[in-house]
Amino acid sequence: MLENYLPILMFMLIGIAMGAITSLIGFLFGSHRPDPEKNSPYECGFEAFEDARMKFDVRYYLVAILFIIFDLEIAFLFPWAVVFKDLGLFSFVAMMIFLAILVIGFIYEWKKGALEWE
Repeated sequence: MLENYLPILMFMLIGIAMGAITSLIGFLFGSHRPDPEKNSPYECGFEAFEDARMKFDVRYYLVAILFIIFDLEIAFLFPWAVVFKDLGLFSFVAMMIFLAILVIGFIYEWKKGALEWE
């Protein structure tokens, strides 16, 4: 049973080793001569005009969560649609329940005014 996981373990070890080796090569052979220009904050070619730790409006996060929800919805919907004819009624009902839950969440955000910008 555990021998089935050996390729996964090897893949993970090789990935970790490659990441460590490339980071080490960059550290050893990279330039170590910092100057004020190199250490200055960069924001679109000009100096930052506000603190980077300013508070964002909560609506920004709500829109971001909404985007992630609908992005995942599409990620689940495409493979399901490809094999729709082979799955049967149970999968159709399950997907309709999934979509209904997402629509209820969307309506909740809409009613709360999370999508309104001033």
